[in-house]
Amino acid sequence: MKKKINSSLIMIAVVGILATVLLLTLVYYDLFCRQVTEDLKTYVAFIRQYDIAGDLQESGTIVHKEGLEVTLFSIDGHIIYDSNETYGQVEDSSEQPEIEAAFADGEGQAVRKSNTLNRSTFYYAVQLNDGSVLRVAKESESLFSIVVSALPSLALVTCMLIVVSMALAHYLTAKLVTPIERLAVNLEDKNDSPEYEELSPLIDTIQKQHQDIIKNAKIRQEFTANVSHELKTPLTSISGYAELIESGMASETDTVRFARGIHKSANRLLTLINDIIRLSELDGTEEAPHFERLNLYQLAETCVDMLYMNAEKHHVTIDLKGMESYITGNKQMIEELLYNLCDNAIRYNNENGSVTVEVYPRQRNTVLVVRDTGIGIPKEHQDRIFERFYRVDKSRSKSTGGTGLGLAIVKHILVKHNASIELKSESGEGTEITVTFPDMV
Repeated sequence: MKKKINSSLIMIAVVGILATVLLLTLVYYDLFCRQVTEDLKTYVAFIRQYDIAGDLQESGTIVHKEGLEVTLFSIDGHIIYDSNETYGQVEDSSEQPEIEAAFADGEGQAVRKSNTLNRSTFYYAVQLNDGSVLRVAKESESLFSIVVSALPSLALVTCMLIVVSMALAHYLTAKLVTPIERLAVNLEDKNDSPEYEELSPLIDTIQKQHQDIIKNAKIRQEFTANVSHELKTPLTSISGYAELIESGMASETDTVRFARGIHKSANRLLTLINDIIRLSELDGTEEAPHFERLNLYQLAETCVDMLYMNAEKHHVTIDLKGMESYITGNKQMIEELLYNLCDNAIRYNNENGSVTVEVYPRQRNTVLVVRDTGIGIPKEHQDRIFERFYRVDKSRSKSTGGTGLGLAIVKHILVKHNASIELKSESGEGTEITVTFPDMV
């Protein structure tokens, strides 16, 4: 970055210097041309004031002035007088735009280059009172010769300016980059205010992203540790039961019991792996999921029917209330959300308890409510229940087969659907979870 900024500044300076030198040369030459033309006009005015043109026409007196050529043309284009040539000739005025302009408009001027690029001749012609045309010419250096003669000086000045520009570029680059380099070293220091006010939004964004990266890294580290721990428990049980059966120490009755334990641990392991894979998919998916118009009441009805037997097994009743209400969402994700919320309500309920699922429209939104009469969630735990592997009652969670990832999956699904969730719970009095889906049509 530093090298690129420095090179860019030097390049801008070099281009600017060369462009300035070129423009100044052109401006100087333009001023030079104007000055030569003004000198010619002054000399013509002098000739007219003292009627020298009349003397030339009558006597043919040669006018000498170093560097000047004086020519007098008659009305029909004949040369009456030429300070450098024999007069009495006829010159083709069609090739002399200044003569044509003088006959047409009263005055004219032109610049013609010589056969080489070193010299140019400036012409100024004016029509006199008697209709004749007086022309004055002066040979001078051309733009090319001026540039060539000034080239050593221009090259020296240009080199000096480039050297100064390089030094300034190095200084400015260091001054620009130093605050950013200091920020890179002290990224976590919020009290380090930037030298440039314009950098404040950028620094705030970078610091926020840095904090998010650290937070995500910490979450992933905790997640990895928790996964290892959660996988270790059922695998240890499976290994222990299998070892007892393999050694022949287990009786026929024990073998059946151990096989049941292995089957239970394997199911728990499979459920845990499936939840981990699903959570990783939700974390890593950058593509927007396929959304469609869904009847949330119908999906909730299907979920309640599917969990009816599971609820009876836990001695819990489950009912659905409400009316047809539509949302825009991903069908698979919404089915997962419904299943996780209802399954948790059954899993952490009391014996002979109940689960009520409600779906209804409210204003332009659709509301889903899952209410249970279970063990409830203490206030101090309510802010953390959506964290991965977080359990309020760890012993009960494991005994019921919970993985601790269900509500984490729910949270991810809610984020992708821009939905909000509200939790109301009291320890021992049950839990009510309200999800509000916005109208996305």
